Amino acid sequence: MINIIKSRRSTRKYKDMPVVKAQIEKILDAAMHAPSACNSRPWRFIAITNRNILNKLADAHKHAKMLHSATAAIVICALAKEQAENETAKGFYPQDCAAATQNILLAAESLGLSTCWCGVYPKEPMIKAVSEILEFSDDEIPFCVIAVGHGDETPIARGFYDSDKVRWME
Repeated sequence: MINIIKSRRSTRKYKDMPVVKAQIEKILDAAMHAPSACNSRPWRFIAITNRNILNKLADAHKHAKMLHSATAAIVICALAKEQAENETAKGFYPQDCAAATQNILLAAESLGLSTCWCGVYPKEPMIKAVSEILEFSDDEIPFCVIAVGHGDETPIARGFYDSDKVRWME
């Protein structure tokens, strides 16, 4: 698992090769195994392989232009109102959806696929644009768009261990 974490990159160029449905289902299975407050699972996933929709999302989100070459995307939709029914879990949907996002990124990497996480929440203009494209209800909040595909580049590693970011209390 450590090797998968360290080899994962944000890929912005993709080959014109489809991601098969079985791969997307494995990735979504991993997403749904993410922890969530009180197991509230405040999410819905939209798996997209439709070129027209991918292009619309790329045009609407200034940081998601890679969707023009990616052959799939997964949009995580936060269900804040549904989670709010549980007073203990209420408001934790950003952390819960982020955990599901990380599982998607790592699962895709384990399957030999590349990804790029493009945030949507909490930016209102992006929330509105993605909601309109995907015809979300008022109860649904687009949390992020994740480009998925067969990478056509090998970005350099950007993460590293930084002991200055650690405070030990022994």
